[in-house]
Amino acid sequence: MKVQYQPKSPFLLSTFLIIFIIHANQVGIGIHGFQRVIFLEAKQDAWISVLIAGFATHIVVFVMIKTLQLYGSTDIYGIQHEVYGKWLGKVFSSLYILYCLWVFLIILKNYIEVLQTWVFPTVPVWLFSFSILLLVIYGVTGGIRMIVGVGFFSIILSLWMFGFIGYPLRFADYDHLLPVMESNFVSILKGAHKMSLTTVGFEILYVIYPYMEKKDKVQKYAQIGIAATTMLYLILMLVALIYFSPGQLESTIWPTLSLFKIVRLPFIERTEYVAVTFWLLIILPNLMLYMWAAVRGIRRTFGLKTIRVLLVFTTCIFVMSLFINTRLKINRFNDIFASVAFYFIFCYPFVLYAFALLKQKIKAYKEKKK
Repeated sequence: MKVQYQPKSPFLLSTFLIIFIIHANQVGIGIHGFQRVIFLEAKQDAWISVLIAGFATHIVVFVMIKTLQLYGSTDIYGIQHEVYGKWLGKVFSSLYILYCLWVFLIILKNYIEVLQTWVFPTVPVWLFSFSILLLVIYGVTGGIRMIVGVGFFSIILSLWMFGFIGYPLRFADYDHLLPVMESNFVSILKGAHKMSLTTVGFEILYVIYPYMEKKDKVQKYAQIGIAATTMLYLILMLVALIYFSPGQLESTIWPTLSLFKIVRLPFIERTEYVAVTFWLLIILPNLMLYMWAAVRGIRRTFGLKTIRVLLVFTTCIFVMSLFINTRLKINRFNDIFASVAFYFIFCYPFVLYAFALLKQKIKAYKEKKK
C-alpha cells in the first residue's frame, strides 16, 4: 500500500467545508440524551463537564492534524502502514475499520429506538434498518463529494430546529445552576468522560484529510468546527439544567427531544414528531461518512472493490441490528462503546503521534548518516 495518497483534483474539497464535516459528524444521535448521563455524575456542574470535554477535543484534534501533517497527504491507513509495518499496520487499520462500523451500528440502533418510541411504535426494526441502509448505500456510491454535500445541507436545513431551543427559557429556573462547583472535581471529570459517546465524530479527520485542498488551513477550520459543536452542547446542557428539575433530569431519557414537547405552534401540534423524523437528515451524514471511511479502509488496506465491500458491510449491519432489539441491550452496547471510544479517540492519537514522530526522526537520522 502506498503511504502517500493524493486524490485527483475533481475529488478535492474546499477546506472550509471541514467545519461542516466535523460539526455534522459530531451532532448525531448522542445529542438526544447526553444531558441526563452527564448530570448523573456532575449534577448542576454538568455544564463544566461539557466545557472540559470540548477543551480536550480541541487538543486531540490538534495532535491528530499534526500527525497527518508529518506525511503531507495521507490518511490513518497510510500512517499506520508506515509506522507499524505491513502486517501490524493491517491489524491496526482493521481495528479502525471495525470501529467505524461499530459507530455506524450505534447511531443506527439508537435512532431506530427513538423513532419507535416517539413516532412509529408498531413499525418493525427491519423496515427502518433496510430503508436507512439503502440511503447509505446510495450516498456512499455517490462518492465523498456527495456525502459532504449531504452534511452541509443537513446543517443548513436543520437550523430552524435549534431556534426552538429558546422556547423553554420562558419556564426557566436559573437557581438550578447554583451552587456552582458543588460537585467535586473528580465527579466533573467523570461527567466529561461520559461525553465520549456524544463527542465522537471528529476522528473522521484521519480519513478525510487527503481530500482537503489547502491542508495548511485544516487546523484552523477543524478547530472552528469543534468550537461550534462544543457551543451547541453547552447551550443544550444549560437549557436542560434550568428547565428540568434535578429529579426530572435524572429520569428523562431524551431531554433534548423532551424540550420540543412544550413547543406549541398554530400549524404543528406535536413538534417533537417533526423533530424526530427530521433528525434522519442529521444522522445521514454520520452514517455515510463512517461507512465510507470503513469501505475506504478496506480498499486502501486490502485492495478490495468498493461496491462488494459496501454490500457485505451493510448486510452484516442489517443482521446485527435485528438482534440488538431491547433497551437493555442498546444501553449495554452504548456503554461498552463509550468506554472503548474514549481510549480510541482521546488516547490513541497521542500514541500514534509519538510513534510517527519517532519514526520520522529515526528515518531522518539514517538518511543523515548516509
